[in-house]
Amino acid sequence: MDAIAGTMDEETAVKLAVRGDEQALARLLRDNYALLYRYLLKVTMHKAMTEDLVQETMVKAIERIGTFQRKSKFSTWLITIGTRLYMDEMRKKQRERKWQTGEQALQAIRFETALRQEEWPEMLEALGTLSYDIRVPVLLKYYYGYAYDEIATLLDIPLGTVKSRLHNGLKQLRKELGR
Repeated sequence: MDAIAGTMDEETAVKLAVRGDEQALARLLRDNYALLYRYLLKVTMHKAMTEDLVQETMVKAIERIGTFQRKSKFSTWLITIGTRLYMDEMRKKQRERKWQTGEQALQAIRFETALRQEEWPEMLEALGTLSYDIRVPVLLKYYYGYAYDEIATLLDIPLGTVKSRLHNGLKQLRKELGR
């Protein structure tokens, strides 16, 4: 298995992982880690929360690999798990009324970005002004290229809600960016 692990395609790795092959599952998780991390960082705008969500997503994927039905790519399945965990976390924080303001989260990411001497794109800053229920569909559609129906399925919301949130999100972004 180790000799072919580097050349195995995703479909084969998924089939093996679903059947209980731990090396195949480890490879799939490793190959999709960076994508999942970057996605969740853009969604949460908070490094510590992102790290927690990535870890929780990986654990859920390990626990539920036997239920993966291969109707979508493995990365899409991970993003779905991560998104749902994030939405659950946001609902929980709203109930507890202990969540950070968007500005505090943006300042933390700005600080980390400055430490690494990276640019802080104007668009990411504008995305940070959107509420999470609008930011997530905008990222999925315009950054990751998901179709409307895929976003509706991912987020478990009606297609009309997806379109409405995207419309409102773009309107808010245009206003924020002065376009």
